[in-house]
Amino acid sequence: MNRKVLVLNHNYEPLSVCNVKKAVVLLYLGKAELIASCEGRFLHSVSLTMPFPSIVRLSVYVRVPYKKIVLSRKNILRRDSHRCQYCGKSEVALTVDHIVPKARGGLDSWENLVCACIECNNRKGDRKPSEAHMTLQRKPIRPNHVMFIRHFVGTVDEHWKPYLFMN
Repeated sequence: MNRKVLVLNHNYEPLSVCNVKKAVVLLYLGKAELIASCEGRFLHSVSLTMPFPSIVRLSVYVRVPYKKIVLSRKNILRRDSHRCQYCGKSEVALTVDHIVPKARGGLDSWENLVCACIECNNRKGDRKPSEAHMTLQRKPIRPNHVMFIRHFVGTVDEHWKPYLFMN
């Protein structure tokens, strides 16, 4: 019952993740419909047998205000998968590095901050990556809530991939 269930809005947009108990309540009350279930698994009550849910879709559209992800050290580390964006190491102490240094007018923004190990951050110093002959493994972007749903869940059910844009 601790397994995760993907909750989709009425327009099939991913909204959140809940536990099986919450999903079953939504299904039972008619507030959601079953989109995908775990094959061969069922939930049993005295008078009802129900497929074990994997994805549910809300019956009515829920207007959600734009989910702005807060710019923070923790969210930068999550966006970059706790991996240095210069050398790719992940099992080391990490810092947050300004691609364009603050001393040169670099801003605190999603597009200018990346994860870096202490060694790479010190080697780059107060220079741009090109000046330090270093390259970024990928261009930093502003994350969206779907990206963080993927990180929150960890291993993703195969049924979820089309809805989380992973195909």
